[in-house]
Amino acid sequence: MPAATPAARRILLPLLAFVAGIVLLSAAAVVYLVPQGRPAATAAVGGPFTLVNQDGKTVTERDFAGTTHLMFFGFTHCPDVCPTTLQQISDVLAALGPKADKLKVAFVTVDPERDNPAALKEYLSSFDPRITGLTGTPEQVTAALKAYRGYAKKVEGKDGDYVMEHTALVYIMSARNEFIGSLNLQRPSQESAAELAKRI
Repeated sequence: MPAATPAARRILLPLLAFVAGIVLLSAAAVVYLVPQGRPAATAAVGGPFTLVNQDGKTVTERDFAGTTHLMFFGFTHCPDVCPTTLQQISDVLAALGPKADKLKVAFVTVDPERDNPAALKEYLSSFDPRITGLTGTPEQVTAALKAYRGYAKKVEGKDGDYVMEHTALVYIMSARNEFIGSLNLQRPSQESAAELAKRI
């Protein structure tokens, strides 16, 4: 193979250095995000939180330990995604039959300014009663979002009104509070229920 020309070396050396730098940064990110002894797939999502439910009772991640559970972030003024997803979750719970009693579901607001316990209680009355609503101070909600690698942003509208952009993922969490995956609701509820039943 012919030796590289000086011009080619001037191009290749910086390129190789750049690629090596990217590899090192990626490795460092994995070390930072994944605690020792925990798989990468479960370490990055989930963690401690302290919130209150629709009855004003303090709830932490420990209240979900020991049971497979679903976590969904949204808000009561959500025009479409949240009510649609909550209805789909309700349909899945119905399709699960008695097994649904072994599953816990939490709807965590990303809009604590408007979603107090009373607002959550009224809103969730339209869905399966086994869905627990969670809210808290803005700092507590932000901490929960951060633990689940979620996203939420206030988008100002007209006349002082606003909506929230947010993560619409339905998290499946294990009895050990470890992330299993996301629940696919873009299919018949019986199929989603069959998948979920394997996790309970």
